[in-house]
Amino acid sequence: MAEDEIIGAVAGQASEFQSVTELIASSEALQIAFTVLVIGIIGITLVYRVFSKWVLSQKFSYVRPHLSRFVRVGVLPFFAIILITSMNAYIQSFDLFDNVIIPDLQNNLSDMPENFVVSDNLSSAGTFAKILNTINILVIGYSIAHLIPIIISKREKSNLEKEDFESWKDMRGFLDDKNDLFHRCFQWVPPKNTPEDISDEEFLKNLKTEDGRKFLEEFRTTKGLPIGSYQQLVKNPFGEWKQSEREKYLDYFEKCISGNNQSGKKLRLGQSDEEIYPIDTWREEKRLESYEPIVAGGRPPGYATRKRKNLPKSISQILPLGIFVAVIIGVVSWWGVDLFVLATATGGLAIGVGLALQETMQNYFAYILIRKDKIFAEGERIKLDTGYNGYVHKITPRVTYIRDALNESFAVIPTRQLVNAQIINFSKEIKMVPAMVKVGVSYLNDPKQVSAILVKVGKRVMKESVDSKGRHLVTQLRCPYVEENKPSCGCDKDIHVDINQPVVRFNNFNDSSLDFSLWLYVRDYGSQFKAKTEMRIIMYEEFKKYDIRIPWPIRTVYQGDEKREQEEIDQLSEQRDGVIDEYGIGDIGRGSGEE
Repeated sequence: MAEDEIIGAVAGQASEFQSVTELIASSEALQIAFTVLVIGIIGITLVYRVFSKWVLSQKFSYVRPHLSRFVRVGVLPFFAIILITSMNAYIQSFDLFDNVIIPDLQNNLSDMPENFVVSDNLSSAGTFAKILNTINILVIGYSIAHLIPIIISKREKSNLEKEDFESWKDMRGFLDDKNDLFHRCFQWVPPKNTPEDISDEEFLKNLKTEDGRKFLEEFRTTKGLPIGSYQQLVKNPFGEWKQSEREKYLDYFEKCISGNNQSGKKLRLGQSDEEIYPIDTWREEKRLESYEPIVAGGRPPGYATRKRKNLPKSISQILPLGIFVAVIIGVVSWWGVDLFVLATATGGLAIGVGLALQETMQNYFAYILIRKDKIFAEGERIKLDTGYNGYVHKITPRVTYIRDALNESFAVIPTRQLVNAQIINFSKEIKMVPAMVKVGVSYLNDPKQVSAILVKVGKRVMKESVDSKGRHLVTQLRCPYVEENKPSCGCDKDIHVDINQPVVRFNNFNDSSLDFSLWLYVRDYGSQFKAKTEMRIIMYEEFKKYDIRIPWPIRTVYQGDEKREQEEIDQLSEQRDGVIDEYGIGDIGRGSGEE
């Protein structure tokens, strides 16, 4: 009995699919209807391609990119559903096909078990209607699979936009703001009590002048905290800022299409090598460039696309495939296929493929672990246990690319090997990296005087060492620009540990020198090299100014000249003592055991 039921079920499932081809061949009216359906779908697809290309060349695709994607994805399924639903309604309304059972199946009914019943769905009209409903379900599933990621992406962009607004508030406006937008939205309110690190007299004096109030507004305590608060002047500052950013983008867009840009030519819309940024890409580029203005025509065509080419796919990009596969499985089940039987039939194949792709699967799960635990990410500087040191260029489910800092090579490593490897991450959370310079001075120089001059060197480097965009390389509690009533460059942001710099250490009594070291903390791994260079240059200038001598690496035999040399050095002793009075000697002599 059980065997008859299984045979009946399998035969029923097979008959469903065999009846489709037999059905099309059994009715001339059905063949015509099916031909009309195929031609209609092909026509819609061709029209959609033209429509999609037209949409991409319109301004609203750049100003409203998510709406543009939604329209382009939704138009094809919309007309396909109308076509299929109309044909299905026509079939249901009129008796287009004879309500007969397919002959070949009817002849085989005598061989079926007694408990096997042929359903009414095997009629010509019913089966064709089921085909149309299947196509409709697949089209709707395809639409949902591609529309949901657009909605998710829109939500992510909205969240990033709010983060940009918070950054705008922290920076007290962006460089390309018009008419001091920030202070039209917020008014600074001074604290009622005198803050630390400033005297009562100076505080009250600054409150009386506009420049003084601006100085206090930019003031940071030694702990890096601002003083005072802000009073909101408009009802919706986020809306005001958002409108301002959109106006900036429209100005950028008009410069691109008018030719009034850095390239000197009219940039074209809808190109495969993107010449004009859509607004979401424009915002992302500003974010990556520390919110500096984006110059129209300042990048070659396709720059943003190539820049993001090697980035790994996000979950929203993989989601459409998962949704569509689930829809297909549902349709297969609706047609009567036993999913348990299907899974059993494919299980052996899956085991064979799994054994063949064992290393590939190990790489894939290692990829998931690296992403989940956030061991490292693209753009971070890491050092492997093999000694290779570079930036993570790309992480894939098969291999990971590590780019040498000097761009001289790529290390291509199977991703599974990185799970068990010992990795030093220089960019994880706390990005401060020590930049240390060692130097030896003459035994004839006073160590305290040398320490004071090295402190002065460190202070100068903290103020003077900047990158090409004017941002300080050294991380510090208070940006030097604040002292000049200028916005902070960001060197005083994201400090999660207590730092006290510059750090000077008297390391050793060497054969021919007193060995010192000077430490500063720079903002990332790559900044230390430029900072060290400038530390040495300034150190040379200060040593020369105060006659701090760096001995030659030889043994010197004195024949009564030591006294004369000491007298020469003592001539500038008062000036060096003045440096001690002004800069101190760091924490040398305080009994600190810090290394």
